[in-house]
Amino acid sequence: MSVQSFYPVLMSSDVESATAFYRDLVGFDTVFVSDWYVSLRLGDFELALLSHDHPTVPEKYRALPQGVIVNLEVDDVDAVHERMLGQADVKPVLALRDEDFGQRHFIIAAPDGVLLDVIQPIAPSAEFAAAYLDS
Repeated sequence: MSVQSFYPVLMSSDVESATAFYRDLVGFDTVFVSDWYVSLRLGDFELALLSHDHPTVPEKYRALPQGVIVNLEVDDVDAVHERMLGQADVKPVLALRDEDFGQRHFIIAAPDGVLLDVIQPIAPSAEFAAAYLDS
């Protein structure tokens, strides 16, 4: 099998608003746009948004995302935190903090019930360091 691409498609109740969130707040560029589907790109990474009630989605699966966290790994989480939370309508659902498992991060609510976890890798505690496998 020769894989050409692999990326998430998030179903949305308002594709235009969701697009604005990922474009304006995160920095994605729009690659393709229609009223029911948008393809976004950020460097080598892709994300698509699809109207949850579009006929191309099998009827019994026409639901909004639930229990989905999208990770955005950055090199300076403090700077991203300051920039994102400087927006009037952006509120953290998890405050900026360091985790023993090797992350400094915060989480904000994205459209349609998705969570955006903005992460900077940091050194893990000794307890968690042993869990990282050599690659």
